[in-house]
Amino acid sequence: HQGPPRFAMERVSTIARHVVGPDAQQRRPPITSHVLDQVSGKPAVGVKVVLEMLDPRSGQWRELGSDVTNSDGRCGRQLVGAMTVAEKGTYKCTFDTASYFARMGGKCFYPFVPIIFVIEAPSEHYHIPLLLSPFGYSTYRGS
Repeated sequence: HQGPPRFAMERVSTIARHVVGPDAQQRRPPITSHVLDQVSGKPAVGVKVVLEMLDPRSGQWRELGSDVTNSDGRCGRQLVGAMTVAEKGTYKCTFDTASYFARMGGKCFYPFVPIIFVIEAPSEHYHIPLLLSPFGYSTYRGS
C-alpha cells in the first residue's frame, strides 16, 4: 500500500501552515509568492520564480534564490535561499510565464513578469501574489 498522493500531502502541509501558532508563523520565509492561473482558476504549477535584490551602489541586480511553484502555486524557502530576515531595499521577483503557458499548450503576451517591490520593514512578512492570464496579470501586496 502506497501513502497518500503527493498533492494531498502538499495540501495538508499548506493548510497546516495556515493554522499553526504565531511562533511557527515567524519561521516562515520572509518573502513568499503564490501564482494563480486566472484562465483555469487553479494554481499555476511549475512556474520558475527568481528573486533578486538591487545593489544601490552599482545599480545591478543580485540573485538571492529561485524556486518553482508547487502544486498549490506557492514557493518560499528556496526562493529566499538562506535568508531568514529580509534587508531593507528594492527587490524583484521575475516569473517565467512563457515556459508555463507553453507547457499548458498556449502562448502569452508577457514572457516574463518582473514584480519590483520595496522592503522598508524587514521584520514583516512579504507575500507576492501573481494572478496570471496569457494576455495580462495583476499583483498586490499579500499577507
